Amino acid sequence: MDEVLKLEKVSKVYKMGEVDVVALSGIDLVIRKNEFVSIIGPSGSGKSTLLSIIGLLTKPTSGRVLIEGKDVSKMNDDQLAEIRGKRIGFVFQTFNLIPSMTALDNVMIPMIFAGVPYEQRIKRARELLKEVGLSHRMDHYPNQMSGGERQRVAIARALANDPALILADEPTGNLDSKSGEEIIELFVKLHKKGRTLVLVTHDDDIASVSYRHVHLKDGKIVSDRKVKGRVDYHIVKKKKKI
Repeated sequence: MDEVLKLEKVSKVYKMGEVDVVALSGIDLVIRKNEFVSIIGPSGSGKSTLLSIIGLLTKPTSGRVLIEGKDVSKMNDDQLAEIRGKRIGFVFQTFNLIPSMTALDNVMIPMIFAGVPYEQRIKRARELLKEVGLSHRMDHYPNQMSGGERQRVAIARALANDPALILADEPTGNLDSKSGEEIIELFVKLHKKGRTLVLVTHDDDIASVSYRHVHLKDGKIVSDRKVKGRVDYHIVKKKKKI
């Protein structure tokens, strides 16, 4: 089974008093192992709702969600939390690190909930921080690190339980252009190592590094296409300056 994620006729409707607000309508989407997908759309297009459903944070009003072939649509909150913790890694715009914990401790958090023994946790956390270029910052706290470094810690944390799918929600939104470029290049490296990535963005330049673009508008997928000859992010930025 190479299907990591499958959405079938997924819709989400929010009740606003006596008014129904349709956030998503009839979404069909399949993401396979080792794909690098960008979900693109303006504010209000449904990106955040779609990400929340893919990440098992929100249940759809109708339709089915399958993770690695398992229908999770009818699972209870505890079952969803278990799958979310072990099979999905999250990278948020705001980092979501715990200020009172070191980089090493932040990366170990998902493994604690997964029941990984301490020695294995600390070994893997060190390996992951080394992988993202922070072997020299393991004992530092978030307020001692730059935004780019904090996002690297967040990426290491997302990898902690070797997830099937990594979701990144506007991961460069709070970073300067140089740090943002470094984070995007790190995602490209992770993809080359076999990771399956879904990147949510409104920025076409950032989306250009992925191999598949899914465009949302008014809660519907209006295009879904594979991109030939992916453009490196630093090249895009250089062209913008000319």
